[in-house]
Amino acid sequence: MPDGDGLAATGPGARAGADARRLVEAGALLVMVAWAANFVIIKGAIATVPPIGFALIRFLLAGLVLLVILRRREGSAGIPRVVILPLTILGGFGFGVYQVLWASGLTVTTAGTSALLVATTPIWTVLVAVAMRTEAPHRARFLGAVVGFAGVALVVAARGLSLAGVGDLLTLSAAVCWGSYLALSAPLLATLSPLRLTTWAILFGTVVMAIPGSLQLAAAGPAWVTPETLAAIAYSGIVAGGLANVLIFRAIAVVGPSRVANLQLLLPALAVLFAAVALGEPVLAGQVLGGAVIIAGILIARRAPAGPPPGGRRVPEPTPLMEA
Repeated sequence: MPDGDGLAATGPGARAGADARRLVEAGALLVMVAWAANFVIIKGAIATVPPIGFALIRFLLAGLVLLVILRRREGSAGIPRVVILPLTILGGFGFGVYQVLWASGLTVTTAGTSALLVATTPIWTVLVAVAMRTEAPHRARFLGAVVGFAGVALVVAARGLSLAGVGDLLTLSAAVCWGSYLALSAPLLATLSPLRLTTWAILFGTVVMAIPGSLQLAAAGPAWVTPETLAAIAYSGIVAGGLANVLIFRAIAVVGPSRVANLQLLLPALAVLFAAVALGEPVLAGQVLGGAVIIAGILIARRAPAGPPPGGRRVPEPTPLMEA
């Protein structure tokens, strides 16, 4: 007959733990749906709202929401002085420059293509991490990068050379920014929680967007202020930008970053599907094939063993967020 420990391992406590894991994974899956829908919602909104102006309002709102959540969950909202400068640079680059490039690119490319190109983020994260010696070089990482870039070529070639090619280039540059942010922010996770790091990175990134975004909004006048655009900003800032990150942090804490990162492979397919239904964007064979090749490249790169090279710095694994 099992002893008390055995009962605990297979009894109500174990079942409650399994239920909790299923619940947070369901929450993470809902986040993937919310982020995929966000591509479509923003694509529709920037037909009326200037793209950088939209990003400015969205991330200002998201940063303030996360600041309140941070204070309630961790008891304080500040950051140590020693990390202010590196976090300002990272936030300005990872959120500010990223959003300027991504939002601008989305005006002249499709939401589905944008999602597929942003899906290359893990490849860029790996390459930057290897360059910075926080990940060991491994042939699987380089092979994954090559396969991923082949997928990018298929996605871009699917619609031929046009003005959309400029949007694709801007979007791909945005993915480089975001992948670099994830790789370079990893050392800061030794002293900051993911929630605290993300909150302040967003706020510092908002500063970068302040001037171009404000100029765009001023030039557009008040015509963009409609119930539809305000609802899009609220969804994008509060749901996709604020609450979704809280659910992701919870899922990472319970089931681990790798499991959450695997769920992100659903994002491109969901975004392409939503864009086809909501915006009437065509689903091209080259997009489907290219998206599958990109995902294959990511999976190949993930087969490399984790850990730094000899003499390299060991740092915590960065939060595997794919921000839209």
